[in-house]
Amino acid sequence: MQDLLYRSLVWLDYRLAAMFSFGLPLVLLIWAALRRDGAMVRLLTIYWKVASLLVITALLFTDGRPLGYLLAGAAQLLVVASLWFWVDLNEELADQPPWRPLPFTLRAWRWGATAFGLLGAALSATAFGCFTGPVTRPFCAVWLEAPRGLNLHVDRLFSFLFGGAWTNTIAAFVGYLALVGFVVGFLQWLLVRLPKQGRVAGGF
Repeated sequence: MQDLLYRSLVWLDYRLAAMFSFGLPLVLLIWAALRRDGAMVRLLTIYWKVASLLVITALLFTDGRPLGYLLAGAAQLLVVASLWFWVDLNEELADQPPWRPLPFTLRAWRWGATAFGLLGAALSATAFGCFTGPVTRPFCAVWLEAPRGLNLHVDRLFSFLFGGAWTNTIAAFVGYLALVGFVVGFLQWLLVRLPKQGRVAGGF
């Protein structure tokens, strides 16, 4: 019964991620771009850069790589931080009329994504032990189910378009390459841009 409840929570986390981490921010980015709202576009662009770590985590999970269990929680905390860290964007967004549809929707999404990210990080923390132990244990394996199921669809599409196979190993390799690029970019911002610009989003 306990394993079934845990599995349900993990799958709920993935379903909410599809809505709060991918669906809504994509709609908001398109909406803000059409309205030419510079502050919102910058915030959402930064969000997508940081949220790419969630995609990297999923790629590592497809091949059962233990590093994914550490990244899962860290990625959600970084995403939450990216939504509120910027002083200039917070001021610009606070000045917008809250009753208009776009600012209201963005505010609601930011708070919803924050709550989801913190709860999701707490849930991910329960699987940190999978980083050092076998990922075949039931509470570890349940985290791999959704990414592997999605990877099957990607493999079919890849095979249809290119006539090749998109295996779990290839997905993990791409994930590692993307992770290296993410870490290099993050360190450049942390060590070079942040000391110069502070909490200003202009150079992120």
